[in-house]
Amino acid sequence: MTVPLDASPGSELAGRVIAAAIASGTTLATAESLTAGMIAATLAEVPGASAVLQGGVVSYSGGVKAKVLGVDPRLLAERGSVDGDVARQMAEGARRACDADLAVSATGVAGPDAHDGKGVGTVFLGYATASGSGFVEHHFAGDRARIRLSSTLAALELFSAHLPPS
Repeated sequence: MTVPLDASPGSELAGRVIAAAIASGTTLATAESLTAGMIAATLAEVPGASAVLQGGVVSYSGGVKAKVLGVDPRLLAERGSVDGDVARQMAEGARRACDADLAVSATGVAGPDAHDGKGVGTVFLGYATASGSGFVEHHFAGDRARIRLSSTLAALELFSAHLPPS
């Protein structure tokens, strides 16, 4: 069975994000752990994404979070990688590393086992702009694939929330 490229989950939302970013002249970046590049890939499926998508960092390990994204190693040691402040610092690091106006990050537990004392489905999404940064916490249900997809869709919504409407 062949699935049309424009039928991927999140393609309509990603299209709205890219259109709003182009219209406002806002460049984008990602920092991804549990989604391992799915957010950036979903954005990149949109024709014209290269006008605003600067890049992304897949930071599955704590070492990459610290060394590449600048996440505080003490924070990682004290709280683990599944944490709101870690997500916030990941987004700030992606914004710096990719020289972007807006960055969104994702860190969490896709399963099948709990991680860092956090249950399966616990996800933190971070965001960073020139005016500040923050994070939101989600609890998704389902198997590993569903949690990763839900995280990607929520990250696209977070991008959308921080962009002017197109």
